[in-house]
Amino acid sequence: MEPDYSFEIAAQARGYTRIAGVDEVGRGPLAGPVTAAAVVLDPSRIPPGLNDSKKLSHKKREILYAQIMEVADVSIAHATVEEIDEHNILRASHIAMVRALEGLKTLPDYCLIDGNMIPRGLTIPSETIIKGDARSVSISAASIMAKICRDYVMLSLAQQHPGYGWETNMGYGSKSHISALQNLGVTPHHRRSFKPVHNILWQE
Repeated sequence: MEPDYSFEIAAQARGYTRIAGVDEVGRGPLAGPVTAAAVVLDPSRIPPGLNDSKKLSHKKREILYAQIMEVADVSIAHATVEEIDEHNILRASHIAMVRALEGLKTLPDYCLIDGNMIPRGLTIPSETIIKGDARSVSISAASIMAKICRDYVMLSLAQQHPGYGWETNMGYGSKSHISALQNLGVTPHHRRSFKPVHNILWQE
C-alpha cells in the first residue's frame, strides 16, 4: 500500500482548500523531545516516493526532506522533556502537533492527523487516520520532516552528552543506552517519568 492524495481530495470535495498533514515522532524514547510536523503540500508538486518515514532509508528521507522544504509549507515543533514529564507523553505529543500547525505560514482549514485522537484544543476541522503516514502523502511528508528534525536534535545532544549512544539509538532504550544510564547517570534530557529512568533515579 502506497500513500496517496485521496484523503486530501475527499476534504477538497467538502469545500476545504488548505489541507495539512500532521504527524509526530519520538513518543517511545527515554530521552529528548517529542517532535511534530505539519505539512501543506502543493498538489501539483508532490515529491515522488513519499511514504511512512520508517519505511524509508536515511538517505531517501534526507532527499525527500530537502524536496518537501522546497515545495511545501512546513512547520516543525517540539514538546520538551519537562512538558513530557509534567503532562504525559500523549498530551505532550499533541501539544507539539498544535504548535506545528500554529507555525505554518498560513493556517490550514482542515487537518489530517496520524493516529486516532484529535489533539485537545485544536479548533481546526480535522480527521484522524490510523497508520496515516502510510496512507496520506501529506501525513507521510509530515512524518519525514519530524523524523529528520528530531534525529538532528538527538545528534546534537549526543555531542553534548557522549556515552549514551544517542547518535545511533536516538534516545530509545537500547541495551547500550540502559547500560549507560546505570553507569553514567541521568542527564537533564532524560524523561524522568519513563520507568527505566524513574527506576534508576529511585535507586539513587
